[in-house]
Amino acid sequence: MDNLIQQLLNGITWGSIYALIALGYTMVYGVLRLINFAHGEVYMMGAMTGYYTARALGLATEPSLGGLALVLVTSMLACGLLGAVIERVAYRPLRGAGRLAPLITAIGVSLFLQNTGQLVFGADPKFFPALLRSEEVWRSGDVAVSNIQLTVLVTAVVLMAGLEFIVQRTRFGRAMRAVSYDAPAAALMGVPVDRVITGTFVLGSMLAAAAGILVGLSNPKIEPLMGLMPGLKAFVAAVLGGIGSVPGAMVGGLLLGVIETLVTGYLSSTYRDAIAFVILVLILLYRPTGLFGQPQTEKV
Repeated sequence: MDNLIQQLLNGITWGSIYALIALGYTMVYGVLRLINFAHGEVYMMGAMTGYYTARALGLATEPSLGGLALVLVTSMLACGLLGAVIERVAYRPLRGAGRLAPLITAIGVSLFLQNTGQLVFGADPKFFPALLRSEEVWRSGDVAVSNIQLTVLVTAVVLMAGLEFIVQRTRFGRAMRAVSYDAPAAALMGVPVDRVITGTFVLGSMLAAAAGILVGLSNPKIEPLMGLMPGLKAFVAAVLGGIGSVPGAMVGGLLLGVIETLVTGYLSSTYRDAIAFVILVLILLYRPTGLFGQPQTEKV
C-alpha cells in the first residue's frame, strides 16, 4: 500500500507539469481551432531561459525560494514574449488560410525552435542548477514527500488556480470565452480579437515556461530536444480531458501523470512513453470529445 501511495504522489507531481503544458494547447485550440505543435519547444525555451538566468545571477550557489521565484518569473516573461512573437509572425498571417496551412506552419515552427536551440545552446545536455536543496519534509513508513515535490505541486496548483480566475473572473477571460464561442460575433461586439488571441498565446507560453522550470527542479538534465516528448504527451493530456476545456486539460494532465507512473512502477519503464499514445488511440476511438469536451457541430 505504501508503494501505491508513493507512486500516486509521484504521478500527481508529474501530472501537474503535464497539465501546465496541456493548458497552452487547449487554450490556443479554444480560440483558434489550431493545435500549436511548437508549444513543447516553448517549454524547452523556458527551461533553457531559467538555466542561463540562474547562472548569470549566481543563484546556483545560493539555493533559495526567492531565487527560484526570480528565475520562474524571468522565464515566464521571456516565453510569454516568445509566444506573442510566434503568434504574430507565424500564425496571424495565416488566420484565414484554412486549417492545413497553420498546422504545417506549427510543425515548421517546432522544427525551427529545436534546431535554433541546438545551434544557440549546443546539442549537449545541461544540468539545471539546484535552486532548492532537496530535503525530505514528511515521511510515513515508506511514503516520503520532498520539498522539491511539494514546491512543484504547490506552484502548479497556484498557476492553474490563477489561470482559472483569469478565464472565469476577469474582463480578458470573458473576451477569451467570447472569441472561443464565436470570433466574428465577438468582433462585432467590440472585442479586440487579435489582442485576445495574442494574450492567449502569451498565457499558454508562460505556463509552459513554468513547467520547464519545475521539470528542471525535478529532473535537472535539460537539452534542446527535451520538449518533443513532453509536448506530445501534454497534447494527449489535452485530448484526454477534452481539447478546448481548461478544467479538462488540468484533469487530463494529472491522470496521464498518474497512469504513466503506475505503469512504470508496476509494469516496466519501457512502456512509459507508449502508454500515452495508447490512451490517445482509445480516446479517439471511444470518446473523441474527451472527458470534459462537448460535441461540436460545424457549419458547411
